[in-house]
This record gives sequence, C-alpha cells and structure tokens, in this order.
Amino acid sequence: MGRRAVLFDLGGVLFRPGLQQFLGSCERDCGLPRNFLQNIMFAGRSDSPYAKATRGQITLSQLFSEMEEGCRQHASASGIVLPPTFSIARAFEEMAAEGMVNAPLLQAARVLRRNGFKTCVLTNNWVDDSAGRLFTATLMNLLHRHFDLVIESCRLGVQKPDPQIYAYALDALRAKPQEVILLDNIGENLKPAREMGMATVLIRDTETVLKELEELSGVQLLTQEESLPTACDPSDVTHGYVPIRPGVQLHFVEMGHGPVVCLCHGFPESWLSWRYQIPALADAGFRVIALEMKGYGESTAPPDIKEYSQEQICKDLAVFLDKLGIPQTVLVGHDWGGAVVWNMALFYPERVRAVASLNTPYRPADPAVDIVEKMKTYPTFDYQFYFQEPGVAEAELEKDISRTLKVLIRSTRQEDRLPFTLNFHRVRERGGLLVGFPENPPASKILPGPELQYYIQRFEKSGFSGPLNWYRNMRPNWRWAVSAKDRKITMPALMVTAGKDVVLHPSMSKGMEEWIPQLRRAHIEECGHWTQMERPAVLNRILVEWLEGLPPDTPLPKISRL
Repeated sequence: MGRRAVLFDLGGVLFRPGLQQFLGSCERDCGLPRNFLQNIMFAGRSDSPYAKATRGQITLSQLFSEMEEGCRQHASASGIVLPPTFSIARAFEEMAAEGMVNAPLLQAARVLRRNGFKTCVLTNNWVDDSAGRLFTATLMNLLHRHFDLVIESCRLGVQKPDPQIYAYALDALRAKPQEVILLDNIGENLKPAREMGMATVLIRDTETVLKELEELSGVQLLTQEESLPTACDPSDVTHGYVPIRPGVQLHFVEMGHGPVVCLCHGFPESWLSWRYQIPALADAGFRVIALEMKGYGESTAPPDIKEYSQEQICKDLAVFLDKLGIPQTVLVGHDWGGAVVWNMALFYPERVRAVASLNTPYRPADPAVDIVEKMKTYPTFDYQFYFQEPGVAEAELEKDISRTLKVLIRSTRQEDRLPFTLNFHRVRERGGLLVGFPENPPASKILPGPELQYYIQRFEKSGFSGPLNWYRNMRPNWRWAVSAKDRKITMPALMVTAGKDVVLHPSMSKGMEEWIPQLRRAHIEECGHWTQMERPAVLNRILVEWLEGLPPDTPLPKISRL
C-alpha cells in the first residue's frame, strides 16, 4: 500500500526550538538545576500543567501561573534561589521571538503536497490567551496556508501520545495507518502511531530527516533545483468586488494582514498569475490585494475603448483604494500592470508608498516624436498594430482560447518551447499572432491543467476585447504622459528585469535612474516574460527583501475623530 499522507509535529519539528530544548535552555540561563522546569511542567503526568493545557482544560496564562507557583514552592523546599526577574511568561515570549520555522521541512511539505500527498500538522498545543498570543495566531495562520490540515490537541481534548488523537487524524485524512508517515521529536509520541501501522521518523537533524522522508515517500526532497513556492487556489482565497461607478466594478483577491501591497497583472493574464507571490507576501507580513484588471474575468469589460486609457485605469485604481479605505499602498505591476504602477507613481504619488515593476521599464514621454511613429521603429511591437482594428485580433484569440493561452504563456526553458518560436515581428504580414503554431500545442509548464482551465473560464466570460482595448489608446496614453514629462518618481522603486524577455528587454530600462532617484534593480537572467510564474521563488525573495527594506509605514494622521 502506497503512502499518501505525512503528519508533522510543530514544536521541535516545524518550529525550533522544541519545548523540552527550550526549557533546558531556560534552566541554564537562570542557573537552575537540570530538569528543574521540566519536572514542574510535567509533574503529575495526566494532571500536570502541560497535560491540562494541551487538552484545553486550562489556558496558556493559567499554565504560566501554575508553573510559576510550582517553581516558587519547589525552589523554597529545595533551597534554590530564583533570579529576581524570573518569569515563565517572559521566557515563552523570548522563545517566540528567537524561534524559527524549519524552512527545509516546510519546503519539503510543499513538495510533498505538490506530489499528491496530504500534509497535516499534528501538535500538542494550548489555547493561547497570553500577552504574546499574536505570535501564535500568526504562526497558525501560516501553517493553515501551507498544510491541508492543522490538528491541535487543545481543540480535541486529547493529546499525543493518546492513540485517540492518531485515530482522529487518520479519520480526518481519510487514510489508513499504512498510508501515513509521522514526524515527531519525542519518541514516546511515535510509539502508538508505529503500533497502529504508521511509518515514523524521530527528528534529530534536518538533513537526516529529509533523507528518511525521501526514502519513505518516494519523493525527491534533497534536489538542488529551485522548488516552487506555495500557490494559492481560487477556492481558498477571499474574493472581493468594488463598485467603481455605475457599470464598472473591479474584482480582487486578498490575503494577509499588514501594510498593503497591490498586485497588477498584464496581458493576457489574471490575478492568478500572482498565485505564487500572494502566500509568500502574506507570510512576510503584508496585506496582499491582487487585482483582476479592468476587462478581465470578473471585473467588468466596458465596450468603450476610452475606458482602457491609462488615465482612466489610474482614476479607477484611485477610486478602488478609496472604496477599500486604503490611503496608501505599495504597487507592484507586470507587463501592462507595470505601466499602470509607474503612472500611479507619477500622477497619484500620494497614494503610492513604493512602486515596483516586473519587466516593464519607465520612460518619460517624448513630446517631439509622435508615439505611433516611434512604435513603428520597434519591429517587436508590430503585434500591437495588429491589435488596433477592433474585432480582428479578437476573432483569432477567441477562436480557441486554450490554444491561445498555451501558445502565448510559456517559459523560455528548452522543455517548454514549441517547434515554432513566438515571433512578434511582421504579425500583420503573416496574418495573425498565432499563425504557424500547432492547432493543439502541448500544455505549458508554467500554466498547467487546473490553472489553464481557470484562465480559460475567465476569458470565456470576459472575451478579449477589453484586454485588447488596453493597446488601443496609444495616442491618449502618450498625450497624458507628456503632461508629466518633467516629473520625477521620488518614492522608493524597484525594477526587475528578465534576461530572456524578447519584448521588454532589459536594455529598455537603461537610464531609469535619471528619472527615479531611489531606484533599486534586480535581474533574473534565466527568465522570460512571465516572471511571476517562470521564476517565482527567486522573484519572491527579491520582493520580500525589497519590501522589508522599505522605510516603516508612517502612522496615519488623525484628521478626524468622528
């Protein structure tokens, strides 16, 4: 019988240090005899402070009180002097502050999940009502994002190693014992699971554990290849709809708590193109809002071409922020979304805390050269002229939406290339963007089955007219940009270039520092146009590092107390 589920303990496994290691460290720091704290924590076995707390009979604050009383009594009886500042509550707060998530094991759980395994956290935990409870809430929130199931003893009234808790986990996973692997750092907790038929792994060092887990699961976990981050699923995120004005609404998804980061996608995409960034930024402590841009999916697609001018798109985005009560946000855009965020920084700088663009460079408009004539000098932009006549490109792209997306959205990796290279030159001469491509191309490595189906459903709903109308405002966009040609973008900014993007080549970003004094740069050489999906792990590291390095959020002014 094949294995298909893995149970991970929390303390000492997914989060370090474990409780017993932490107590031993406290004893050394306070000059207490060895096992002084452990003896009090576990004294009375089934009636110990630990047992009562992990069964949910008392809260963590009550555990602290019982522990401190027990320490005082035991110290007095044994002639031990407790430090004047001795505090169990403070020690736990320090553990939380200094503790670390075991990143390699969390990564292994993600890989297992992508390979069809159910993943579950099975932890002896307590009801945390302490002053430091926000830490517990944040940690549990993270675990719920990355695991299929989180089981806490204090919610059930039964704790490890009671066989009942393992039976509960098996039932919740709908798995037989022989299909399950359990990881724990306490041997006593593994014994009943092993007797039931589960495979068990005693945690010592992470590398050894990963080797054992690899052998038991048959899934490669020690590979040096860049692993995909956790992606969010459309059914597992909060969806929202903001009325902008009569006949226009914007759809978005949201995750996380903290400073706001708004993500703006490009053509022909969806909010789901940010699926790898949304959980990562939420884990890093941000409130992430991924917009479905006007004309796409569940956002409305007005027929009027003027609705898709950059001026109108940015006005709508300012209203969107107003309706959500967000005075200021970090904006991150890709492709057309990159143009939007640069324009927001130019025309609505008070709303933009910082701005980042993937692939799309910023260039001030040149009033001396007509934009249409200038665009004609770039052979790779011929496809944009093909897009100009309403109905022409729509007919080609909507004929077979699955084929359109599988041709356009592919990585630059050798194994993902089609026999015919996507060529943006002479599109009008060839008679279409997709001419020459297979009628039924293989699935894209970066837009596999479920994600492709979601994209198809979005475009079946919205069609391609709205997305193509973004291209049909060349002169209005140019005239609007000319009005700000002498402005600089002064807030913190990030430009991420991709070495293999044949349309938005890194060379186009040369000289941006002249107009953006606080510009930071990042470059991903082995990456094409679809940066969020092609190199998500690298991009996530770039974005999180940049976001965490921004100046702290300024407290909101108390303009009104009404």
